Amino acid sequence: MDIEFSLAMPRDAIGIPMVRRVLGDALRSLGVTEKCVSDILLATSEACTNAVRHGGPANRYEVMATIGSGRCELRVVDCGHGLDTIPKQYPPGDVENGRGILIMRAVVDEISFDITPGRGTTVRLRKELDWDEDAIAHHLTLAGQLAGV
Repeated sequence: MDIEFSLAMPRDAIGIPMVRRVLGDALRSLGVTEKCVSDILLATSEACTNAVRHGGPANRYEVMATIGSGRCELRVVDCGHGLDTIPKQYPPGDVENGRGILIMRAVVDEISFDITPGRGTTVRLRKELDWDEDAIAHHLTLAGQLAGV
């Protein structure tokens, strides 16, 4: 069972809670553990914040989600200028910005970037899902794996 959706959001911070609500509700309704949901939402918020901050001159960015096969995959796409480099370590403690990518790396299983200078950035996030014991979606996923689906 795959669930897919995309949201086209204004490049404004006001849309980030809406993305969190839609994605969080979808994951919770399937029975994903709250810890796993929290990790995914944290990484998604960071990716969306980067799209809002760095996605200009475009007025919008897009969030695409696929939930299925025991994992959640997200793409956050903006049409901004792109980053020159990806930070390898946390910035000094007295610096206010610059931790988002490192936070995303800490809470998801895979992260990748497709950066085209002057044309935008796609952030891909992937996390294997942890299920509540009584989650119907987990049982459907296991049954599909046993049946070879």
